[in-house]
Amino acid sequence: MCGIAGVVHARMTSDALRQCAVSMADGVRHRGPDSSGVWVERPAALSHRRLEVIDLSSGGQPMMSDCGRFVIVFNGEIYNFQEVRVSLETKGRRFRTTSDTEVLLQAYMEYGESCLSFLEGMFAFAIWDTKKESLFAARDRMGKKPFYYTCQNGIFAFASELSSLAHVPDISFNLDMQAMAQFLTCKYVPTPGSIYTEARKLQPGHCLRFGDGEITVARYWSLPSPVSGVATGEVAERIRSLLEEAVGRRLISDVPLGAFLSGGLDSTVIVSLMSRLGNTQVKTFSIGFEAKAYDESAYAAQAARFAGTDHRNANLTSEMCAGLVSEVVGRFDEPLADPSIIPTYFLSRFVKQHVTVALSGDGADELFGGYEHFPAFLWAQRCAALGAPMHLIFEGLRRMLPVSPHYISPGHAVGRFAEAVKAPAPHRVPRMLMAFSPEAQKALWVSAPSESPELLFGHPAESWKGFEDRDPLDAVFNYYARTYLLDYILTKVDRCSMMHGLEVRSPFLDTALVEFVFSLPGRFKVPGGKRKHLMKQALSEFMPSSIQKRNKRGFLMPVAGWLGSSLKPQLERFTDAGFLKRQGLFRPEAVKSLIFEHENNVVDRREELWTFLVLQLWLEANGYTV
Repeated sequence: MCGIAGVVHARMTSDALRQCAVSMADGVRHRGPDSSGVWVERPAALSHRRLEVIDLSSGGQPMMSDCGRFVIVFNGEIYNFQEVRVSLETKGRRFRTTSDTEVLLQAYMEYGESCLSFLEGMFAFAIWDTKKESLFAARDRMGKKPFYYTCQNGIFAFASELSSLAHVPDISFNLDMQAMAQFLTCKYVPTPGSIYTEARKLQPGHCLRFGDGEITVARYWSLPSPVSGVATGEVAERIRSLLEEAVGRRLISDVPLGAFLSGGLDSTVIVSLMSRLGNTQVKTFSIGFEAKAYDESAYAAQAARFAGTDHRNANLTSEMCAGLVSEVVGRFDEPLADPSIIPTYFLSRFVKQHVTVALSGDGADELFGGYEHFPAFLWAQRCAALGAPMHLIFEGLRRMLPVSPHYISPGHAVGRFAEAVKAPAPHRVPRMLMAFSPEAQKALWVSAPSESPELLFGHPAESWKGFEDRDPLDAVFNYYARTYLLDYILTKVDRCSMMHGLEVRSPFLDTALVEFVFSLPGRFKVPGGKRKHLMKQALSEFMPSSIQKRNKRGFLMPVAGWLGSSLKPQLERFTDAGFLKRQGLFRPEAVKSLIFEHENNVVDRREELWTFLVLQLWLEANGYTV
């Protein structure tokens, strides 16, 4: 697990390339605190920051092939590298290290771009061909590891994080106003775009080639479409077997290893399997909150006793959370308005004090339908089919229900459902997840970058392509995996963990398991809208009944309350009419209306105000002050 960077710049001297590469690597020092390396040969330079996990003595990077033609920088883990190595050895290839980096390099030398079909893992890597003066790069299938790139004036540069690209001479970056508008609606900047007009994210399951000043991007893997005729009796056993294999592959490590344990279904299953498969007692970690509605530490303790782990818990107070907001938001390379970045950051820091690698339950909700929006989508479909007046009924109900700053605000939930009912099918789940609606953005901006709901929602219709004649629920599963999981969940976990040099592995995102579960029809996984029904059937032996019967609880924070207390001074600073006029982006009267509605319990505006605050904090931290 590491940070990678590189530049191809024909007009730079070798010394200038080296200095540039060193500076780019320093920008991601936190991702690889153990060692660093640089390789230079005009017109290219590659740099690397290493977090030592496997082959501690000889796995340094950049790594050059024995023939001297190819050089690689690699971020991630190839979980099946030992099997791939054996296969390569049968073809006559010999290895000088025991690292997965060398296996990846030699696999590329043997198979070319087809090597990607042999790899199981999380990765972002780049290989420079000194003979052809071309670069090949790829990102893992689900997007666990980041890869940013830019091409300007014949200069190509890439890195694990946007901040590294700023160290390259002769290129510049400008804020993308449309990306900011997308952020205000989605709460993240959708891939493949970035917060800057000149930078892009390589999409999951895609590879990139740069040569002769040209970039070519191609897809090498796609999520499978559901198939009919599922043999129900075999499904549960197949899921158990695949998940067991996935967990087993992720226990390989030359450094201490543990697990996140929230007390929910997903992490409990992972920890139980770790305990069964490992040779030592598993170390597990959770955090508790003083606000009881958000505290799951008692369930985490139950899960730890069930699995027999060595469990540790740390408590996070509201004062600590509020103090961390500016620090964490400012360190993200793009704004992200997931409030759980605060506890995830805190948990990662706590876990790194004890282990270097941690397993998590990320991905299970997207595979098995764990979010409340899956059944809500089905209900919205039914209500929409009854005719146009239905959304008006729910909008009227919203006005009658109370607005609450607590875990669930009934009026807020019904209002979002009303939005979903009147929306076209591809926009129903995005409407339930959004911060600012496209309609609200028209009033918010002094000059709105876009009024297109499809653009502001990050083009959700693309996730529906190929599902026109299928069950719409299958398209919802596809949407979640390609957007929300990628840009919201995985981005949060990667950035928060790597800020502390902690590697997080996600067994539920194993390729074989993902492909099998996505081949199942959506209604098979959530029959009658029962969330995680199939998962509970298949994996019940790995969780106590008390946890199996629980409703899903997200890693949420009392944002509504914070906005009126500990975060109020910061919110007031950024919503001050004078500040907004100097900034020139947003209408003071529109922002004032949001504040009034929230403070007077007219409408729950926690999503909008939190997202607005995150954007302003990020702009300030990155030098966009007024």
